[in-house]
Amino acid sequence: MNRARHALPVVSDLADPFARRVTYLRVSLTDRCNYRCTYCMPEHGELLPREDILRFEELERVVGVFAGLGVRRVRLTGGEPTVRQGVVEIVERLARVPGIEQVVMTTNGHRLLELAADLARAGLRQLNVSVDSMNPDKFRMITRRGDLDRVLAGIAAARATGRIFPIKINTVALKGWNDGELGPLCDWAWERGLVPRFIEWMPMSSGDLYAPGSLLPAAEIRTTLEAHVGAPLVADAEPAPGAAVPAAGPARYLSVAGDARRRVGIISAMSEHFCDACNRVRLTSVGALHTCLAHDDATDLRSLLRSGASDEDLAAAIAAAVGAKRHGHEFTTDGCGGPKKSMVSIGG
Repeated sequence: MNRARHALPVVSDLADPFARRVTYLRVSLTDRCNYRCTYCMPEHGELLPREDILRFEELERVVGVFAGLGVRRVRLTGGEPTVRQGVVEIVERLARVPGIEQVVMTTNGHRLLELAADLARAGLRQLNVSVDSMNPDKFRMITRRGDLDRVLAGIAAARATGRIFPIKINTVALKGWNDGELGPLCDWAWERGLVPRFIEWMPMSSGDLYAPGSLLPAAEIRTTLEAHVGAPLVADAEPAPGAAVPAAGPARYLSVAGDARRRVGIISAMSEHFCDACNRVRLTSVGALHTCLAHDDATDLRSLLRSGASDEDLAAAIAAAVGAKRHGHEFTTDGCGGPKKSMVSIGG
């Protein structure tokens, strides 16, 4: 196979038609997951053939091309990225790619207990862990098979490495499910130097898994948290030491007035759109490049990778895809406007 490589100039701004620079790539390692979270995937879903999944050398190569185009941050997602065999190796390989400044991961935390130390040594620098309830029974109900004690032990193992910082706790805020736990979950996170983040439920999978009555909008999340802490939440003026800069991802960060150590993030795709500041694209486990989470159109990079395309060919395809990036999504709170693709397939 002809995989001609040439020195690619670093592009200072891989920009879309709305002058948004793309510096952040989310990479799904697999469509497989050891959980079946009710808001993410059906109990029984079809899995992609393993031969369709990008190999490690293909991932390393395409990330290298993205780095040459100005991408500096790579987030590994899934499915569940830690169920991909050799996940430590791919972290190490991507962390060595010239131009990539951060390799980070979003995980359900189930395998962190045995993997955290190796991931840290391989170069993983930040971690988002999904914890949708601190009640073991409710946690298992939401995840359909999750083990809360195991996840919490994995978070402790990640903290113990001393190399992975910050660690953020992702909670999909669901009215009638976990809305009574927002304050206590923040307290638990803050006591351990973690950053809690609350995410509005989005109508992926054509809205099939979405329940409009369970949407907890950002304004209600803020009101609930302010009542819990007895003080207003104020927008962060500066990122906390060691924390990602605000533009690194979709969350808007706030802190308790007078106590910058108590920070919280809110990802408000439904009620307070953040499309104007979008700086990211997504690569699925089968090499489909999605420039927007909320639309189904994609560019097939796997076919290019496996048909002898040069790095210049890949760069041109990436630039063309970003050049056609849409301004924003069409989600509505009643569940309309979402894409057919599922969150587990795109790598949320």
